[in-house]
Parts: sequence; structure tokens; C-alpha cells
Amino acid sequence: MITLLLIVAAQVAMAAIEDTTGLKQTAAVYGGVTADKPEAIIGKVVGAALAFLGIAFFALMVVGGYRWMFSMGNEQTATKAKDIIIAAVIGLAIVLMAYALTTFIAEIFLT
Repeated sequence: MITLLLIVAAQVAMAAIEDTTGLKQTAAVYGGVTADKPEAIIGKVVGAALAFLGIAFFALMVVGGYRWMFSMGNEQTATKAKDIIIAAVIGLAIVLMAYALTTFIAEIFLT
């Protein structure tokens, strides 16, 4: 519950900072991405998906570490735990490479 309150407080603080910097006015003058453009919507969806995948990676690392620590010498359980950790790292690498490739292609075609 406290974590949720801290997240909300951080969002409110960031909103206040963003309004005082004049970024929205500058973006409007120079044709920046506004909230109603498709680029902004796609960017928010991709950002949310990456956040979800980061949480999934963290959860898999915790589960794999927990299983490995509490395998109590059982090689089969320890091997399963190692496989979970390896799969999580490979999945994270694939996601990061896909994001880098998408960003690179977007830079080429959208600029």
C-alpha cells in the first residue's frame, strides 16, 4: 500500500515538473508528438508492454533463485531453477534486441 502511495506521489510530482518546464508548449510549436497522435498511443502501449516484461523478468528471476536456494541438494530441482533463470535472461535479451531494432528502424524511417 505504501509503495502504491509513493508511486502516485512520484507521478504527481513529475506532472508538476513537466508543466513548469514548458516542454508541452515547445512540442506544440515545433510539431512534437501530442497525446492524440498515433505515435504517442503506440509509444505508450510499447512502454507499458516493456514495463510488464520487466516485471515478468524480475518475477522469473525471483522464482528461479528461490527454487535454486531451496533445492536442498536435489540436482533435478536445481537444474529446473537454472533453466528458469537462463530462459528469463534469454527472454530479456530478445526483448531488448527487438526494442533496439524497432528504435533503430523508426529513427531511419520517421526522421
